[in-house]
Amino acid sequence: MRKRMLPLIILVIILAGCQSSADGGDVTELRLAHNQPLDHPIHLSLMEFGRLVEEKSHHKIKVKVFANGQLGSEREVIELTQTGAVDISKVSASALEGFESDYSIFSLPYVFESYQEFQETMSKKEVTDKVYKQTEDIGFVGLTYYNAGVRNIYTKEKEVKTPADMAGLKVRVQPSQTSVKMIEALGGTPTPMAYGEVYTALQAGVIDAAENNESALVTNNHGEVAKSYMYTEHQIVPDILIMNAEKLKKFTEDEKAIIYEAAAESTRYHEDVWNKTIEEAKDIAKNEMGVHFIDVDKEPFIEAVQPLHKEYMENEKTKDIYQLIKGAKENEQGKKSD
Repeated sequence: MRKRMLPLIILVIILAGCQSSADGGDVTELRLAHNQPLDHPIHLSLMEFGRLVEEKSHHKIKVKVFANGQLGSEREVIELTQTGAVDISKVSASALEGFESDYSIFSLPYVFESYQEFQETMSKKEVTDKVYKQTEDIGFVGLTYYNAGVRNIYTKEKEVKTPADMAGLKVRVQPSQTSVKMIEALGGTPTPMAYGEVYTALQAGVIDAAENNESALVTNNHGEVAKSYMYTEHQIVPDILIMNAEKLKKFTEDEKAIIYEAAAESTRYHEDVWNKTIEEAKDIAKNEMGVHFIDVDKEPFIEAVQPLHKEYMENEKTKDIYQLIKGAKENEQGKKSD
């Protein structure tokens, strides 16, 4: 039923968008799609983005947000953004891997060894320009990123403090080849499956563990069945705000500046909202669900995945972005040691 309805929904929003455009009319309405519910931090941040765009443009540009996957899956809204049926969309960097190999760098375990290192690197214009503009020739560009959490291992029973503890552990991963290789490198058994299946799979013993940020324990009730949460901090996969390239080109330079400024400000706004959400989730998981939060020494885990880093360094499609990020991190470390 949904697939039959989707073209009709898209036709409706296209016709609605035709009421005003960037090259004519007094008000331009931009259609923005994402897949999170209305109470999710990302929705609040995208609403803030829309508010800022409207305010900064003196109500000449408005943003209409379609939440809850109303306009399709992440892959579908990326394709709709390519064609211009949707103007802007928020998707995971992992969903963009199939469109541009540079985005796969975010799935590489320990390419960033802390969230602070990630933020510092993503503040470098040479890095974001390389990533965001790489897709212009296929119809869209990146505007900004949003914190989607640091991914950690959590288990039904067994505590994982070293890679040796991963032996024989069946771990749910995203359907990403890099994530599969990561769990294999750490000694576990990767089990790709849809996110919505994780709770019942943990409960039934189909899997022993999963990996995600702390909010998964509460928003999807994983903390009811998974009682050990280990801070392996193995991946930082952000959400990315992308925009149809042709639509962006139609705006004046001042209007483009407004969109980019609003995007950057909404990212800073999101950090506060996200951090508050994570702290609340940890409190509920610990005090109401009985989840144990455990710090681990990351060094053995970092060492275990170095063969994957070697693959990225040698792969023609990923070596440039790998070296760029490595160089940006080294420059930042050099500044701190001066």
